[in-house]
Amino acid sequence: MIRKIPSQVIEVLKKIQENNFEAYVVGGCVRDLLLDKIPKDWDITTNAKPSEIVEIFPDSFYENDFGTVGVKVEKFITNGNGLLRESREHDVIEVTTYRIESIYSDRRRPDEVKFAKTLADDLGRRDFTMNAIALQLTTNNEQQTTEDAGFEIVDLFAGQEDIKKKIIKTVGDANERFGEDALRMMRAIRFHAQLNFEIEEKTFEAIKKNSALINHIALERIKDELTRVILSDNPAEGIEMMHKTGLLVHIIPELEKGVGVAQNRHHIHTIYTHCILALKYCPSKKLEVRLAALFHDIAKPQTKRGEGLYATFYNHDHMGAKIVRQILTRLRFSNEVIENVSMLVDNHMFYYNPDEVGEASVRRLIKKVGLENMKDLMDLRISDRLGSGTPKAKPYKLRHLEYVIEKVSKDAVSVKMLKINGNDLMKDLKITPGPKIGAILDVLLAEVIEDTEKNNREYLLTRAKKLEVEDLPKLREMAKEKIEEKKEEDDEEIKGKHWVK
Repeated sequence: MIRKIPSQVIEVLKKIQENNFEAYVVGGCVRDLLLDKIPKDWDITTNAKPSEIVEIFPDSFYENDFGTVGVKVEKFITNGNGLLRESREHDVIEVTTYRIESIYSDRRRPDEVKFAKTLADDLGRRDFTMNAIALQLTTNNEQQTTEDAGFEIVDLFAGQEDIKKKIIKTVGDANERFGEDALRMMRAIRFHAQLNFEIEEKTFEAIKKNSALINHIALERIKDELTRVILSDNPAEGIEMMHKTGLLVHIIPELEKGVGVAQNRHHIHTIYTHCILALKYCPSKKLEVRLAALFHDIAKPQTKRGEGLYATFYNHDHMGAKIVRQILTRLRFSNEVIENVSMLVDNHMFYYNPDEVGEASVRRLIKKVGLENMKDLMDLRISDRLGSGTPKAKPYKLRHLEYVIEKVSKDAVSVKMLKINGNDLMKDLKITPGPKIGAILDVLLAEVIEDTEKNNREYLLTRAKKLEVEDLPKLREMAKEKIEEKKEEDDEEIKGKHWVK
C-alpha cells in the first residue's frame, strides 16, 4: 500500500507526462514509501533534458553538472511528520534526467555524466537495490490521495524483495559500485544503522576489501554520513559495523586503539567496547552528547598506567578533550560542535558525593561548564555508567546533584551575576576605566563562588575598595590562585576516587 503522496509531487509528474516525457518517482523516497515511512525529500527522474525541464517549470533552477533541476513547489505539510520547512517559502523537488556515468578516476565522482535514453540505464547506476526502485503515475485524475492502482512500480533489481528481507545489497557487482564512489560504503553503514537492515554478505565482504578507498573521499562527505549514523536509532551498531568492515581504522583510528585494551576494577569491558556501549545507552538525541559518549575515554590507551584491577588512567579526560578536537577538526565538524564535545569530554570525570562536595564546588562546575550544558553533562555521566555495566542510570548521588544544581542555579557563577558591575566601580569608587576593573570583578567572583552570601552590594563595594589598591598583575594573580587552589582540591577528590597519587 502506497500511502498518500503529496499533491505537489503528483502535479510535477503530471506536467512532465503532459509534455510527452516519461517521469518516475525514484530512489530513497520510493524505498521510504514501501517501508510506510514519510519521505523527507522527493526525487523524480525523466527522459526530458534539463533545458526541457526548465521550460516546463519556468520557476526552477539548474545549477549543477549532474542533470538535476530544482523545481520549486508549495511547502509540504504532513501533520508534523517532518516535511514542513519553516525556514523557506517553498520546497523543492529534484528532477533529474536519466543518466549513465563513466569511470570514477578519483573514486568519488564520475569523470563525466552522460544522459541515458532509458529508465533501466538510470536505475542500473544506483547504489543499492532498495534505492533502485521507480514509481510511475498511471492515473490522470485530480485526486491527491492515491492508491496502488494509480501507480506502477518498476523494480528491475528485486529491491522490493530485499526491503522485505531487510537486506542492503548493491546494484550489480559490489566491488564496482564501491570502486565508482567509495562513499557508498559509508552509506551502507548508515542504512544499516538507520533502517536496522543487515548488509548482504557479498556487499559486506566488498566493503572490507575496498575499505581503504574511503581515503579518496572528501572529509566533509564522510562527516555528513557519520553524523547520520550517530543520530540514527542504532548509532552503536553503526560504529561497530564500521569497525567490522575496516572503515573505522581509516576514519577514526584513535577509537581503534582501545580495541582489546582492558581497564580496571571499575570496568568489565575493554576501552573500545565501553565507548560503544556508552554510545548505545546514551539517553540524549543530541549530536554533541552522543559524540562525547563515544569519545569520552578516547585517551585511555595513551594514559594507561599499570595492569589489572588497579590500572589508572589519570588525566585521560583532559588529554581526551585535546584528541577530540583533533578528530572533529579533521572531520570538518563545525566549531560549535567541536567546542561542545571537547568541553563535555574534558569535564566528564566531575566528582560528586553529597557528604564531601559542597555547594561551592557545584557552583565552580556550573561556572566551568555553563548551566545550559549541565543536562548534557549529566546525560554523558549516565552514558558512562550504563556503558560500564552499571544497572542504575541515575543513583542517589546524581539525583542529589541535580537538586543542588537547581538550588544554586541562581547563585553567581559569572561576573554578570554579581550584584555590582564595572559601572558601579567607576561611579561609586571613582576607579578609572581599564582592565583593572575586570580583574577586581574576577577576584570578587572567585570569593562569591565560595560563599554566595558575599554577593551583596555593600560587601562587594567594600571589598572592591580594598582590592583597588593592588596593582593589576597582583589582582590577576589573586583570582588565578583562588581558581587553581579550588581546582587542585577537586582534582584531589577525583584522584582519591581512582586511587591515583
